[in-house]
Amino acid sequence: MSDLDTLLNGLFTANAQWAKDVEAAEPGFFQESVKGQAPHTLWIGCADSRVPESVVLGARPGDVFVHRNIANQFPLDDVNSKAVLEYAVNFLGVQHGAFPVVVVHFIFPTYSLPVVVVGHTECGGATACLAAAKRTTFPEHGQLLTIPTLPYEAPLNQWLEPLTRLAGTLDLSTTPMEEALPVVVEENVKLQVENLSKTTTLANAWASNDNRRNVRVHGWVYNLNTGLLKDLQVTKGASTRV
Repeated sequence: MSDLDTLLNGLFTANAQWAKDVEAAEPGFFQESVKGQAPHTLWIGCADSRVPESVVLGARPGDVFVHRNIANQFPLDDVNSKAVLEYAVNFLGVQHGAFPVVVVHFIFPTYSLPVVVVGHTECGGATACLAAAKRTTFPEHGQLLTIPTLPYEAPLNQWLEPLTRLAGTLDLSTTPMEEALPVVVEENVKLQVENLSKTTTLANAWASNDNRRNVRVHGWVYNLNTGLLKDLQVTKGASTRV
């Protein structure tokens, strides 16, 4: 048996044990899950394997609706990100601290949700963008290589370009990396909160006369050194829209 086969078999074994433990602790849990989902939070986070949202929040399956990508970005031209937001706000019933209620059909939810953008310390994507901003003098428009070993059209360079440009505006060229990186991480979260607040989905929600008006967008940072979340106090809602 190859090392890969051993790894994959181990994953199936771990899954079987997990399912057995959950069923023993809460009989019928999986049968209830089949009926539908009603998460209480939309988490927009980084794809980094060290930041598993359900583990970080002490949450159960069904509690958190999730969208993750490299460096927790929400580009306004990304249909994938916008589709997740639209589905969560308009079709999933979620709210601040509510007990989940099963929602199966496509109807406006009866309560609203917190949307959280979550960056994290020691982010690899933010590190690459900061390094590129420090070594590069780049024009406002034109090709920008965040990862110089990849061509400009590489998906990773395309995806990271907005964050590299953001890092280039922060006047960190002479700031040591260990001091500059937390700034980039936090400013990136703030920018994504701003981007979310500019979406048609949230504009319509905040202008509505139903509970979608109560949707709020929060910006947090997860500290890998402590396991704790930090609220950046940049919350946006119907009364604080940009």
